[in-house]
Amino acid sequence: MDKLDTLLEMQRELSLELITDRYPSMVQERIELLSTAIIHEAIELQRLTNWKWWKKPVGFDTENAKEELIDIWHFVLQASVELGMTSDDILSYYSRKNIVNKERKKNNY
Repeated sequence: MDKLDTLLEMQRELSLELITDRYPSMVQERIELLSTAIIHEAIELQRLTNWKWWKKPVGFDTENAKEELIDIWHFVLQASVELGMTSDDILSYYSRKNIVNKERKKNNY
């Protein structure tokens, strides 16, 4: 089992423990909630940076940033599980999008 397979399996196991009556039954609704969670975790990560140019800069807390990034990973992995994606699917979709992004850069997108 490769590392991404391991992460997906760990997330599947965790998700079984976290299921409650409040977790939606429809995939679309679950993706909606997970997307919102990803956005909010990304904001928590952003708050660790000095993006507010009007405030006095503070030191960047790399360890806390890693924790916030892993929070994002949990929700991204859960969305992948909800959509039935395998590690092969993720690699395939990522590879296709990577080619598109390289072409965009090449063509001054």
